[in-house]
Amino acid sequence: MTPATRPRARGRALTGALATMSLTVGMLLTTAAPSAQAATWPTPNGSQGVSSTISVSGTKDYGMKRLYGTGDLGSGGQDEDQGPILKLSDGAVLKNVILGAPAADGVHCEGSCTLQNVWWEDVGEDAATFKGKSSGAVYTVSGGGAKEASDKVFQFNGAGTLNVSQFAVRNFGTFVRSCGNCSTQYKRTINLNSIEVTWKGGRIAGINTNYGDSATLRDITIVGDSGKKIVPCQKYIGNNSGKEPSSNGSGADGTYCKYSLSDITYR
Repeated sequence: MTPATRPRARGRALTGALATMSLTVGMLLTTAAPSAQAATWPTPNGSQGVSSTISVSGTKDYGMKRLYGTGDLGSGGQDEDQGPILKLSDGAVLKNVILGAPAADGVHCEGSCTLQNVWWEDVGEDAATFKGKSSGAVYTVSGGGAKEASDKVFQFNGAGTLNVSQFAVRNFGTFVRSCGNCSTQYKRTINLNSIEVTWKGGRIAGINTNYGDSATLRDITIVGDSGKKIVPCQKYIGNNSGKEPSSNGSGADGTYCKYSLSDITYR
């Protein structure tokens, strides 16, 4: 994982509309929860403080309840050793939940998992971390959104394939990062489809070419980035020594960063 960033205060209110986000009609959600389409952040159906990590197996539907960290999970910082609010076992499905602040290290998937209509109001260390060890592991993120991630939104530490679709992200460092310096490294495949990215942001995908990673981008809409500063796909030379990885160029190449100009729309 990349080095921790400095802690930041969490004093602001976390409800209400996400004023400048305007999702496309194609991002309609199929659940009964509020849609992000009309520039509206979903309204929580109650709140619950979480002082220790909740383990999830099977399917867990929170009905749009907000969970937030307390006690050991409530520091509000971005230290790399924080625990998650939710830890999903292999094959688990998490549905219709809002993670408020403090969000600690969000969600951990220990193997294949599905996150359906999951929202992060103020990302803590990371929104979700994918940790399965099998090359056949599949992590699916369908619907939902995340904002205020000064570092990463999705941290891909394990092996396998990560599919993210119909998702909205705003104010972030890197949207999806294949771990650049984990002690155990894998080939990782990232597929992003129907993603709305709202400035301000750094990179949509970060991958390690030396481990054979790839990122495929389809139907990406970037909002408010008039200077086109957000990098669609950043390449790195990863390592397993814990050192900060060096960059290895950026942009589509058909092998590691797979997209064309028509896959990205600016508005």
